[in-house]
Amino acid sequence: MSKCKKDDMMIQRIYKDIKIFIIQPIQRGSSGVDDTHVFISSGENVRLPCNNALHDCNSTTWIYNRFTHSAAVELIGLGIKKTDTERHERLSLGSDCSLNIKNVTKEDYGSYSCQQWMGLQGQQKQQGADARVFLHVLHVSSSSSQTQISAGHSVTLSCQLYSYSYAGVSCDVWIRSERIELFWVNQASVKKQTRSDSRYQISAPDHCLITLNTTLLNEDDNREWRCEVTQRDQVKTSVTYTVKSSAETEVRRSAGSLFRVIVIIVEFAVFAAPSVILLQIICARRTGRKK
Repeated sequence: MSKCKKDDMMIQRIYKDIKIFIIQPIQRGSSGVDDTHVFISSGENVRLPCNNALHDCNSTTWIYNRFTHSAAVELIGLGIKKTDTERHERLSLGSDCSLNIKNVTKEDYGSYSCQQWMGLQGQQKQQGADARVFLHVLHVSSSSSQTQISAGHSVTLSCQLYSYSYAGVSCDVWIRSERIELFWVNQASVKKQTRSDSRYQISAPDHCLITLNTTLLNEDDNREWRCEVTQRDQVKTSVTYTVKSSAETEVRRSAGSLFRVIVIIVEFAVFAAPSVILLQIICARRTGRKK
């Protein structure tokens, strides 16, 4: 048996042990109920279900943690939204006690816990265990600003999955254990993961990040590149990046400026015409009187 094959078998064994002893216990809440995993693309709206909701939402509290050892942030307290958080304007509580987040950003990823508290004011006690929802956010960024995107320029697109980090478990290990993959997909719906060709160079520094590099051509204007995340071959979410040529933007700006100049000239002509006609009439009358 070759050394490479032995190393690969050892890695697979390590991943299996990590999944059995670390990931699976973490993914199952203390109540024995499986945690919920939600995948979403940045810029979209998302609903996080509360799987332990009672008859109304007056007992519902939502707690957020970005990673294991981060400070917990209370977003909703006993059915009332907290207004002292950075993103409170994008949050709302659904009629079913779900947490709704508008215009999701990559900073929204993490662990969200729905809790139920009952009792007299100031003496509430938690009922049951937390119902945890893990939000995974897919985000695409460009190495070039909009003014630099034009034919002949090189551009690198980075697609990253932002996920909650369990204690002692990296994003890369968790993704492998859950058979989660990132792909670049072209307009012909052909998946490109690590395959590069003469035009596209694709690399995956780790399983949570995949990059695409290319030198733009004229026909790339308005071209779409889509990044997909799949779990066990099922598409969970995707995000599309559309190339807008800066040259086209400049043409549009020039055309817009010319249009505004024409409008000003027309408006001037419309308002000036009556005055010119009135002056002509007055001059004509004066000439007639002299005669």
